[in-house]
Amino acid sequence: MVQTELEFRGIHLAHLLDYFKELGGTQKTTQFPIIIQGTNWESSILYEEEIKITSSFFVNAVHIRFKAETEEVLDTLLKNYRKKTTRVGG
Repeated sequence: MVQTELEFRGIHLAHLLDYFKELGGTQKTTQFPIIIQGTNWESSILYEEEIKITSSFFVNAVHIRFKAETEEVLDTLLKNYRKKTTRVGG
C-alpha cells in the first residue's frame, strides 16, 4: 500500500467530499477522520483548520491522506482529484 498526504486551502470541505464521490468513492464515516473508500484506494480527510494569511484574512485548510494498492492507482487518483480542485484566477 502506498500513500501520500496533501493540504487543500480555500475549498469547502463539502466540495472536497463531493469530488471523491464523483471519482467513485463512498463515504464510510461522518466524523474526522472522514473515510472515503474507492476501488483499490482509500482516502481519509484527517482534519480541517483555519489558516491566518494576514491579520484579517483567513482560509480553511483541509488535510487529506490518499492511499492506494499500487503507485499507478495512487498517481491516477491524485491526477483526477487535482483536476477537480484546480482553481483558475482571472
